[in-house]
Amino acid sequence: MKLIAIEEHFLTPDIRAAWASSAIGQEGTAAFDLGEIETRLDDLGERRIALMDESGVDVQVLSVTTPALHNLEPEESVILAQRTNDLVAATIAGNPARFQGFATLPTASPPDAARELERAVTHLGLAGAMLCGRTRDRNMDHPEFLPMFETAARLGVPLFVHPQIPQRAVRDVYYSGFGETTDTAFATFALGWHYEAGIQFVRLMLAGVFDRYPGLQIILGHWGEVMLFYLERLNSLARVAGLQRSVAEYVRQNLYVTPSGMWSRSYLQRTLESVGPERILFSTDYPYQYRPGGAGRSFVVESALSPEQKEMFAHGNWERLTHRSPAGV
Repeated sequence: MKLIAIEEHFLTPDIRAAWASSAIGQEGTAAFDLGEIETRLDDLGERRIALMDESGVDVQVLSVTTPALHNLEPEESVILAQRTNDLVAATIAGNPARFQGFATLPTASPPDAARELERAVTHLGLAGAMLCGRTRDRNMDHPEFLPMFETAARLGVPLFVHPQIPQRAVRDVYYSGFGETTDTAFATFALGWHYEAGIQFVRLMLAGVFDRYPGLQIILGHWGEVMLFYLERLNSLARVAGLQRSVAEYVRQNLYVTPSGMWSRSYLQRTLESVGPERILFSTDYPYQYRPGGAGRSFVVESALSPEQKEMFAHGNWERLTHRSPAGV
């Protein structure tokens, strides 16, 4: 069974340097990318492939780790996006059987973000784009980003909404008071990241982005970033906000969900109930969730899914979403 992992991260020295020179470039999460994690993020060659082989992953869909270019200055982010996407395309060209890629977009300059998405997909062959939620103080539903969503819908490519740390004002109110290390963990991988990303999807829905572009497809990691577990409550928004469809319909028609290395059978079951087996995608969140032993492959193989649904989860849904043949062409 071919296993395509769609949330597999890397980083470049140029982006790391840009983060370091900006007061909010990485905004409190620099410690997450040190040591062995840093070494694995920087490698796009033999060592990465060796760990893929060890874990049973056949293909990685590469993406820059959070917060990508979202907090940088517009001109700098445009240059870095082009350079990074060219690197991803070259990496794929060097080993097309093992790598695919998401574009990195200069969201600080929304017109350029739309243009770079078009270039990355039509000229470089990338599969869509990885976004990290808000850009500085602008949520994803800001009208300036509509051309980016229009481009994704027109090209028929997905946008992966990845978490990033909440804004400082939000952290100060909700995630502070326990010491710097605990505060940062609370605001990121423990809880804050996941509310932050899930809320961005809800905002797109409330702003009518999916009504304007009904074919737009969003991917959320970590089993739907909390949101799927509150669908019964969220459904009340359709009436209050005058939405054209129910919340459950937006979720089933505009959302794909991936585990991000969280191997939970109960979360899988909830996701199946919410979006169905046709909208689950596999991912390991490399290198952050990497553990020896191939837990991701075992999770798929040992799940209660039917043989056909296991193939869909492992690779079929991704190939259908991105219009790629089973051979990866």
